[in-house]
Amino acid sequence: MSELVVTLIRLGYLVLLWLLVLAAIGVLRRDISGTRVLARGSLTGRSAQAKAAPDGGAPPGRGSRGKRGAPTRLVVTAGPLNGTTLRLGENSILLGRAPSSTLVLDDDYSSTRHARIFPSEGGWYVEDLGSTNGTWLGTAQVEGPTPVPVGTPIRVGQTVIELRR
Repeated sequence: MSELVVTLIRLGYLVLLWLLVLAAIGVLRRDISGTRVLARGSLTGRSAQAKAAPDGGAPPGRGSRGKRGAPTRLVVTAGPLNGTTLRLGENSILLGRAPSSTLVLDDDYSSTRHARIFPSEGGWYVEDLGSTNGTWLGTAQVEGPTPVPVGTPIRVGQTVIELRR
């Protein structure tokens, strides 16, 4: 082998080594900075309409109250967001780590798009969106769209939420 070929191989190896180091630094930087939270005024398009109501529910003046005795709010009862309350409306509630979620979970055990809680046929249903660790309603794992009784805990990672009147 000529000296030129050996030098080019060494140089190529050095470039690959630096690319690996820079990639590792990029991953560490993203992990340290965490999830980026957008200000409400910076949203555009469809996500702005979904976020228009600050509570994640229907805008004021649009029949957000359904039947008598139906749940009117979603309450986080355990986890990092304990005490957070969202008013229920006509829109579904997306749970996960994605900044576009209605309820953004800062939880290592939840997926980016973990679960969805949505109104249908006069009641509320929970659906797992293919999460890694699953969604639990009471003590049963959610396999498909499942009706949610008022007061039954829904576990998403370390976060527990309930529908309340």
